[in-house]
Amino acid sequence: MKNLIIIGAGGMGRTVYSNALESVGYGEKFVVKGFIDDNLKALDGFSNYPPVIDTIRDYLPQENDVFVSSIGGVSRRVCMEEIIRRGGEFIELIHQTARLLTNVKLGKGNFIGAYTTIGNDVVIGDYNMIQSYTIIGHDAKIGNFNRIDTHVTCVGGTVIEDDVNIHTSAVISHGVFIETGAHVGALSFVIKRVKAGTTVMGNPAKKLM
Repeated sequence: MKNLIIIGAGGMGRTVYSNALESVGYGEKFVVKGFIDDNLKALDGFSNYPPVIDTIRDYLPQENDVFVSSIGGVSRRVCMEEIIRRGGEFIELIHQTARLLTNVKLGKGNFIGAYTTIGNDVVIGDYNMIQSYTIIGHDAKIGNFNRIDTHVTCVGGTVIEDDVNIHTSAVISHGVFIETGAHVGALSFVIKRVKAGTTVMGNPAKKLM
């Protein structure tokens, strides 16, 4: 039995915890051990959660530990790679209500939330967070270390490179290419290529000055 440790004990970390309890393999392949967070008091005032057992910067992976990250933004890759360098392993965490259609290809360490649909022939790389109720359309290609928030729609054929953040209820239109390090604001409708490192928002989405 593996012991799952959640990186980050904030609101998203608590959400990942509840998803983990309803994910494929819970109680058979893994149980939840607790959180690591550089704020050791992150769960003060909250009940019904396992403990914060150490800081991210200090925790040394133990035998049978596995990890999932709740952190987005520029810190996502940094925190995960810090654990990987110490020998930590990230597991695939897929909520039991998620639908993965024909020929979906998943890399390692991905989190897929409740009621999310991953369409036909989608290719997803490593260490992504795809949150609840999101739709990834057919033939999409998603790279590594991305965070895609809840109720996002990526229409068929979209391409998302690495280290991208797409916020709540954004719609990425058919065939749109989002380059590495880009940010898409909540409720945005993206109809053309988003350049690396830029932030777009609005309907239609435009680059912020």
